[in-house]
Amino acid sequence: MSQKKEDIKLSQTNENSGVHIEGHIKIFDPESKKVYVNKRNAIHFENMSEALATTLANKGSSFVHEMHFGNGGTSVDPTGVVSYLPANSTGSGADLYNKTYYKVVDDTSSLNLDPSRNRIEVRHTPGLVYTDILVSCLLDYGEPSGQQAFDNTTNFDDDFVFDELGLKGWNGSTVAAGKLLTHVVFHPVQKSLNRLIQIDYTVRIQTLTNLGTV
Repeated sequence: MSQKKEDIKLSQTNENSGVHIEGHIKIFDPESKKVYVNKRNAIHFENMSEALATTLANKGSSFVHEMHFGNGGTSVDPTGVVSYLPANSTGSGADLYNKTYYKVVDDTSSLNLDPSRNRIEVRHTPGLVYTDILVSCLLDYGEPSGQQAFDNTTNFDDDFVFDELGLKGWNGSTVAAGKLLTHVVFHPVQKSLNRLIQIDYTVRIQTLTNLGTV
C-alpha cells in the first residue's frame, strides 16, 4: 500500500472513532441493602459535550456539582398504574420536570456539607478503554427537612416521593443553576424519616471501538 493510501486510511479511521457515554443508577438502603431502583439513565449529549470540552480546556466550570431530585416524572392512576414521562435530554435549558430537592456531591466544594458520603470518584483500570465516574449521594434519616415519618404515604405528589433524578454541572458562580447533564425517570420512591436512601450514579465514558456495559 502506498504511503498516500495509508495516510488516507489512518485519517478515515481516526475520523470514525469517537466517545460513547452511558449511565446507570442504583437507589438502595445502605443498611438493609434493599434496592429500590436499578436502571440506565439518559445522557443530555449537548450539555455533556459542552461540559467535556470545558473541562478539557481547563475553564473551571460545567463539571458535575449537584444531584437533583424531583417528583414530576410519573403519574399514578387510582388503580396504581404508573405512567412515565420521557427523560429530558434535549435543549440546553432542559431540566427536571419538577425539582424538589438537591444535594452538592462535588466533594471538593465548600458547599458540600458531608463530602465523605456525598462524593465523586473516578474509576479506571489500566488497559481498558472506559472510565467510570461514580457519584454517590446519601439522604440521611433527617433529610430532607419536612419529610413524612414513615414510608407509607398514599400521596404520590408529595415533595419527597421522588420519581426523577439528574446530575447538574457547576455554572461557575451559583449553586443549582448549572446545566442538566443526565436525567432518569423511575417509579416513585418515598424518602421518609425511617429510611436511609443512597444513590450510586455511574457515568461511563468509553471509546466507540470497544463498547462495554455499566
